[in-house]
Amino acid sequence: MSDTPVPPDRRPAFSDRMRRAASNGRLTAGLILLPPALILFTLFVILPLGESGMYAFYDWNGYGTPEDFVGLRNFEQMFGHSVFSVAVGNTVKIVVVSLLVQMPLALLLALLIFRQTPTNAVFRLIFFVPYIMAEVAAGLIWSFVFDGNYGVTASIATSLGVERFFILADRELAFYAVMTVIVWKYFGFHMMIYIAALQGVPEDHIEAAKIEGASRTQIVRYVQVPHIKPAIAVSAFFAIIGALQVFDVIIPLTNGGPSNQTQTIVTYLYEFGLTRLRIGFGSAVGVVLFIVAVLVAVFYQRIFMKKGTA
Repeated sequence: MSDTPVPPDRRPAFSDRMRRAASNGRLTAGLILLPPALILFTLFVILPLGESGMYAFYDWNGYGTPEDFVGLRNFEQMFGHSVFSVAVGNTVKIVVVSLLVQMPLALLLALLIFRQTPTNAVFRLIFFVPYIMAEVAAGLIWSFVFDGNYGVTASIATSLGVERFFILADRELAFYAVMTVIVWKYFGFHMMIYIAALQGVPEDHIEAAKIEGASRTQIVRYVQVPHIKPAIAVSAFFAIIGALQVFDVIIPLTNGGPSNQTQTIVTYLYEFGLTRLRIGFGSAVGVVLFIVAVLVAVFYQRIFMKKGTA
């Protein structure tokens, strides 16, 4: 007979947990609360997704019952449309800017104001206000700022004695203006994530690094940033998913113009699907967007969660 120890079976431990849950009422509470949650999830998530996937194969205007089955034609038209290529490219650019500009900016500000002081509290509020502002309101405010006739840029041009410039009407500059607004709108959210994580870094680790002669940069690089890697991973996930969903800021700012140069996947869905009553085509765009979001979530799960960084 082998003397090799046999690892204990995990099933009794699970049974013990279930018995404890049943004895203290948690199991009963879970069984009571689960059906309503499943019903709501099915009504507001599963069924709409299923219907959208079905409509994607029809030429339907939203009225009556979809009957004109077109197969993959909506997808063929979408992938062959030059504006869709622009929308995908812009969405990718927003993702890149969110990761390489918005997140580093948020981390830098978090490192400057994460400590609990009255002054830092004021700065946190100032930087966080754009995030709690409605997206439409933010878009309207910045549309006034960039207005070449009556906005802030017009006043600056007049004071400098130069010709007025219309940023939002410029094919080359309009998207840079959109990205500026997006960074301004959402960096405060990521900053607060980092602040919460930085406040959890053990102070004795920082003091030990100072005693060893570490500089401020070295403390940030070797002590603080490694401790907040899970927060950075979560922030990156939110940044990517948020970039895929950008819509409310763009509509009042440029409405996808000029000449569709500021379209994203979601604004493309709205412009070429919903507003033109091409519900089947819009559903096809939505299906593609959903698949991309799921792939991002799966990638995040496999890369970050399994490595224990999130």
